[in-house]
Amino acid sequence: MSDSSLRLPRRDVLRLLAASTLVPSVPSVLAQDSAKASVAKGYGTDPNLTKDYKPGDVWPLTLNDTQRKTVIAFVDTILPEDEFGPSASTLRVHDYIDEWVSAPYPAQQASRPVILKGLEWLELESQKLHKTPYASLTSEQKINICSSIAEPDPKTPGYKEYNGFFRQFRAIAMGAYYSSTAGWKAIGYIGNVPSLNYDGPSEDLLKRLDLTQTVQ
Repeated sequence: MSDSSLRLPRRDVLRLLAASTLVPSVPSVLAQDSAKASVAKGYGTDPNLTKDYKPGDVWPLTLNDTQRKTVIAFVDTILPEDEFGPSASTLRVHDYIDEWVSAPYPAQQASRPVILKGLEWLELESQKLHKTPYASLTSEQKINICSSIAEPDPKTPGYKEYNGFFRQFRAIAMGAYYSSTAGWKAIGYIGNVPSLNYDGPSEDLLKRLDLTQTVQ
C-alpha cells in the first residue's frame, strides 16, 4: 500500500482546519524547499464538502519522508498513548500537520518556515547528542530534547529560540487531536448528542461556580 493511500481524506482535513483556527538522516534534507510556498489556490471560500477529494487534488503535500518520520515521532512525544486515549500518530495527527504546512492559506504559510526549521533543529540536536535520527531515539531521549525547548533554561543558549516552534507545533497537533472523537473522549467531551430531558447544571457544578439555579 502506498504512503499516499494512507493520507487523511480531504473532507477530514477541511473539518480539522476549521477546528484549529490552531542521506535521509542528514538534517539538511529537512530544510529543502523550506522557503517555497504552495502555489495552489486552495478550496476557495465555498468548498464542495460532498466531493471526494484525494491527496494532491487541491494542493500538494510537501513534507518529505524524513520530515514525516520526525513529525510522527514528535507528535507521539507530545501526545503519547496513555490511559486517556491513543497516541497522536494513531489518530494520524502527523498527516494533518503535513496538510497544514502544505496548505496555501496565510496562517498555514506563516507556520511553514517555523515548523520546517524546528524539524531541522530536532534532527541536528538528535545527531549532536546521540548520533541518530530523532525518530530512532529512546522515549526518554525524545522527551529530554522536547523538554529542552518546551521549558528552555535561560542559561543554556540556543534552546529558547525554538520555544516558539514547540508552542506552535503543539498547538497544531493538539488542535487536530482534540478535534477527533478519541480526543473528545480523552477530555470527557460528550458533544452534540440527543437527550430526552435536561435537568440543568448539576448541584456540584453550581456549587463550584458559586451559582444558584433560578430557572425551573
